[in-house]
Amino acid sequence: MLLGSGELGKEVVIAAQRLGCRVIACDRYAQAPAMQVADQAEVFAMTDAAALQDVVRRHKPDVVIPEIEALAVDALQSLEDEGIQVIPTARATAVTMNRDRIRDLASDALGLRTARFAYATNLEELRSAAIPLGWPVVVKPVMSSSGKGQSVVHNADELEQAWQTAVSGARGSSEQVIVEEFLNFELEITLLTIRQANGPTLFCPPIGHEQSGGDYQCSWQPAALSAAQLNQAQTMARTVTDNLGGVGLFGVEFFLCGDDVVFSELSPRPHDTGLVTLTSQNLNEFELHLRAVLGLPIPSIQCQSPSASRVILADAQLPSVRYSGVGEALEEADSQVLLFGKPDARPGRRMGVVLARGQDVAEAQTKADRAAGRIKVMPG
Repeated sequence: MLLGSGELGKEVVIAAQRLGCRVIACDRYAQAPAMQVADQAEVFAMTDAAALQDVVRRHKPDVVIPEIEALAVDALQSLEDEGIQVIPTARATAVTMNRDRIRDLASDALGLRTARFAYATNLEELRSAAIPLGWPVVVKPVMSSSGKGQSVVHNADELEQAWQTAVSGARGSSEQVIVEEFLNFELEITLLTIRQANGPTLFCPPIGHEQSGGDYQCSWQPAALSAAQLNQAQTMARTVTDNLGGVGLFGVEFFLCGDDVVFSELSPRPHDTGLVTLTSQNLNEFELHLRAVLGLPIPSIQCQSPSASRVILADAQLPSVRYSGVGEALEEADSQVLLFGKPDARPGRRMGVVLARGQDVAEAQTKADRAAGRIKVMPG
């Protein structure tokens, strides 16, 4: 059973079905992307703990895979106590879907290098917490997804607006925010980390990515890291995922600041920046996730070609959609267009992605950007 049926969930369903699994896709709205390829679908409020538990208990799935952050994570522990396997674990899902818990675990309990940070529950606390960190600072809700509620604050006069943005963009009723120093980093990376039940922790070649408003815009593989930086990242990723436990693929994010590697965030599931592995690797991140979940072997992970991705975004509120420029985009050699099948659009919503290969990363990025630029989201 898949909890959340977005574009990443759609690829999880495809990977699962190729390995003979029957999949039930769940989300808050009908005809979500993963539902379009699943064996069965359930529509309910994902943040409703009672509804979530009722659906799971009714179907009695062998495995529950949370695919989104906006769900009643605390309800998963009782299901796990009843013998239902939650991927990676109920605790890991709860910890990683709350920024304060994962940051406290990484920084305080495990001693990983993170940006300096503090918490605030009202505007005055935010003012007191932000000033010692130096300008600019980043303000985020402790519970949100896809960058919602996040802003960069350049002076004290902007804090009130940042507070309102964070509270309005938060998931649930929490009014706690996290404020952190703004790091002058050279690169953001995702290190896809795979925990196996009966084997060593494995890593994909690092993926570079760029974000805007906290949401991924493009990614590429392989990212250029020194051997020392890669060793730091792998050591930190192994440390935090060993603490969280369970099996499956984790998307662990880092900032590269000079020679230092700084832990940022972690997702206990396939990562949006890892969509590039659909074209770059011999086994993509979704296949790796399912092999780890099902206890199947992973003989090797290889980046077979320098590759890049570029998202296709909507720029308007549309009750139904169609696309122009798809044919022109597909004229680009060694490229793929993935349209996610979302039934409606809103400004900034990710509607698809272009994947491209090249002789090097720069060529792959140019191809992906050029093809994605030809596709427009139109009124249906």
